[in-house]
Amino acid sequence: MHCDIYKFSKKSDVYCYIARPGFPDDAEELVDALEVLPKEVRNSLGRASFVMHLDLSETPKLARVDIEAVRRKLDEQGYYLQWPPLQDPSPSA
Repeated sequence: MHCDIYKFSKKSDVYCYIARPGFPDDAEELVDALEVLPKEVRNSLGRASFVMHLDLSETPKLARVDIEAVRRKLDEQGYYLQWPPLQDPSPSA
């Protein structure tokens, strides 16, 4: 499974994985890969910047998210939003 990863101007710590099921034959069809995102979500994130292309079938794990959750969401809805990890605001953390 192939996907493209984007980051955003308003939420620099959020990454969006966009499914590319037809890769590499879909390159000419891709006009707006982010159109799969709900309009409200897309507007709240700001301008998108391409980060990288990833072949999840050749990637054993991801640094901050469960790769199986990413694969499942890409299959179900065509995208996965990676939010930053929750930070403990307590001084002892």
